[in-house]
Amino acid sequence: MIDTRNFYIDGAWVAPLEGTDLPVFNPATEEPYATISLGGAADAEAAIAAARRTFPSWSMTTPAERGEVLRAILAVYEARAADMAEAISTEMGAPIDMALSDQAGAGRSHLKAFIRALDAFEWQRPMRPGTEGQDLVFEAAGVAGLITPWNWPMNQVVLKVGAALAAGCTMVLKPSEIAPMSSILFAEIMHEAGVPAGVFNMVNGDGPGVGTILSSHPDIDVVSFTGSTRAGILISKAAADTVKTVSLELGGKSPNLVFNDTDIDAAVARGASFCFANTGQSCNAATRMLVERDAYERAVEVAAATAEATVVDLPSKSGGHIGPLVSQVQFDKVQSLIQVGIDEGARLVAGGTGRPEGLNRGWFARPTVFADATQDMTIMREEIFGPVLAMMPFDSEDEAIEIANDTPYGLAAYIQTGSAERARRVAARLRAGMIQVNGAGRASGAPFGGYKQSGVGREGGVWGIEEFLEIKTVSGIVDDA
Repeated sequence: MIDTRNFYIDGAWVAPLEGTDLPVFNPATEEPYATISLGGAADAEAAIAAARRTFPSWSMTTPAERGEVLRAILAVYEARAADMAEAISTEMGAPIDMALSDQAGAGRSHLKAFIRALDAFEWQRPMRPGTEGQDLVFEAAGVAGLITPWNWPMNQVVLKVGAALAAGCTMVLKPSEIAPMSSILFAEIMHEAGVPAGVFNMVNGDGPGVGTILSSHPDIDVVSFTGSTRAGILISKAAADTVKTVSLELGGKSPNLVFNDTDIDAAVARGASFCFANTGQSCNAATRMLVERDAYERAVEVAAATAEATVVDLPSKSGGHIGPLVSQVQFDKVQSLIQVGIDEGARLVAGGTGRPEGLNRGWFARPTVFADATQDMTIMREEIFGPVLAMMPFDSEDEAIEIANDTPYGLAAYIQTGSAERARRVAARLRAGMIQVNGAGRASGAPFGGYKQSGVGREGGVWGIEEFLEIKTVSGIVDDA
């Protein structure tokens, strides 16, 4: 059993002041393999105090100095990439190859993007041409409280830590208590890279404990949270009394619109595979597939075949399979919602409840496809966060857009069409923060975030840095002739 009870505060590993032991489970075995401490109010207060003491000096560092710190972090991160992949794979079940290339790789990519953004950022600029002596100055917002999820641990940790550090903020990180081991390793990386004491602090804890303190504390100036919409609402309410900046990356129920003027087999197989990737545990997963009616039955066949061909296996094995769900709670939720889909009358064409054949232990779920879903069904409205795809037909472009937008979420949307004109037209009408056409990826440093109940603010690149900045106007200073 690995003992990782200590927190990283003010440049040192310290014992909890109010710690409560919590086991960390391997989702492939259902067995605990590490013990962390859930911190209490005193631990959060100590971390916040360290960040507050350090903020005046760190905020006055130059962008070039902060860039050098980011480069040092990147160098150590790259040297420990294999360790990071193993930590992520063990704690949340990502297959080891995917954990190295995508999970740990996301952290590397974001660090590089922040370095580029920082190097190019104009920290002081004229308000507009011809306004001599009227300047805009961008400054660090203060102490940041960072609350991250378990499904893409380093993606989210680095998106927040890298941006806050580049902006000149100090910070307290509360990683997910379900998957904390990668963040503990990340704290080791920050220490090895020489990040000044007090700039980065990490306290393990749960949402009602440490999370609530970070959200409500008067010495926290910015809260950046990734997680469920329900929790995001609670954080916003907790932050309101101290009128702090809140950035939220929340849930999604992203549509994938498949028109009949595309390669149906390729588009559907790609979309279904994307839905199942990371065992469906991605907020931007394309979980609602809307298909033009004359291509619908073929699309259902392809989606079902893709699900049946998706291999589910141990995360420790090499290969392109998917692993288990992260926890018993998540497994039970996914199983329950699959059963709800059956009970509400959707046509089950692949998968279903229970574990895949040959896997009797571990929180493994069957890649599942429902056809003939309707807009009012639970599987079309709730974020399942498992490898479950719901499909329904549409008869016109207008109907497809109406169905796509019929959700409280607005994180991402996907369009499959052979017409660039149609793609532009449909993209303009979709109420989502990220639109991807015909399988195109998002560029490194692109803003990540959504509309409606999918969140507030954007992460990544220059937009991520701006979430941790204040804008100051300075009027009347004119250089001597």
